[in-house]
Amino acid sequence: MTADPARPGPLAGVRVIEYGVFHAGPGASAILGDLGADVIKVEAPDGDPERAWTTVGGLNLAQGNGESFMHEVSNRNKRGLVLNIKTARGRDLFNRLILKADVFLTNLRKSTKEKLGLDYPSISAFNPRIIHAAVSGYGPEGPLADLGAFDPLGLARSGMMFLTGGDMPRLMHLGVLDQATAIALSHAVLAALYAREKTGRGQEVHVSLLSTAIWLQYCNFMLAGRGIDPSQAGDRRRHSPLRNSFRCKDGRWIIGTHHPEDRYWSTFLDATGQSHLADDPRFRDEAGRIANNQDLVALFDQVFAAKTSDEWMALFIPRGLMFSPIQTTMETAMDPQTRLNQYVVPFDHPEYGPLEVPGYPAHFSGNGAGPRLPAPALGEHTDDILAELGCSAADIAELKNEGAAK
Repeated sequence: MTADPARPGPLAGVRVIEYGVFHAGPGASAILGDLGADVIKVEAPDGDPERAWTTVGGLNLAQGNGESFMHEVSNRNKRGLVLNIKTARGRDLFNRLILKADVFLTNLRKSTKEKLGLDYPSISAFNPRIIHAAVSGYGPEGPLADLGAFDPLGLARSGMMFLTGGDMPRLMHLGVLDQATAIALSHAVLAALYAREKTGRGQEVHVSLLSTAIWLQYCNFMLAGRGIDPSQAGDRRRHSPLRNSFRCKDGRWIIGTHHPEDRYWSTFLDATGQSHLADDPRFRDEAGRIANNQDLVALFDQVFAAKTSDEWMALFIPRGLMFSPIQTTMETAMDPQTRLNQYVVPFDHPEYGPLEVPGYPAHFSGNGAGPRLPAPALGEHTDDILAELGCSAADIAELKNEGAAK
């Protein structure tokens, strides 16, 4: 949902300091901002490199100012401050921010964090109650602990790229694992904040692209542990017509999922005009349907090709059959179900005008949640935040002149 100014977010009063780049880390603090936290993004003088990431897979990600739309995605709900923490005065100001923070979040490499003094021992020395939230590619231990990674690499190493069937690995676009990792980290931060309420102690929480991708595949890893390769389930010829996708007369696809199948079989046959199959000994029970599944799927490929997707939905929904059209992202954005539940909401951007953005996925009866602020321009709130730290206008001018701030 869109944040309601009249209803504070559940994290109102929580302050998050971020020193991160791209999405898997910054996306987590954006989520905390959706929930009402005051998020301050600290950038080096040359800024988050995601600002300049304007092309991928033939997609043009550039906004009107030449920066990437992904920067908007990753940095909504934040105030922006530029500090050069390699200078003594820049570091002093950063440490003063840490003293007043509840959460510090970063996704820099392990060696870089240690070099810049952004690791947990360094940060907690200034604020023992702080929650130190870290993201990596492959986890805090092992030979890959200091190796950088992006979304596709986590998909690759976790086995997810072979889950869609066939021999060719396939990516999920765009930033799906990055966003899932951001969700996992925000989840861990909330748990750590709750633990601190009970114990008074801060702690470090660590999430990786690899850990998140494996966690998303909980069922698949349970199967793999029993020697069953879950990737074979990506082949639609192995799935019953009650748990399968079909191309319709209008070229659109439709998919159904029904369990237990025997409960829905006769209703499905009636809706598709195939009631005679109930007496076919090959398909009379689930065991027979499994044994003859390829023939059954081929038969229903022809059946579904006789009507449009809307015609099929009009037959299925009144009968309680669980089918859905397979939509593109653009179609989903305009879906009445999406709109009525505020899963996609209007957002009036001060520079780009009206936008359509995802709302917060949970509804709160007593709080507001969702996008509140656009991503900051580089150093947009430097003066305001430094003033909050007690710096005068002359101090701020001097800090900028000597390169400690921007």
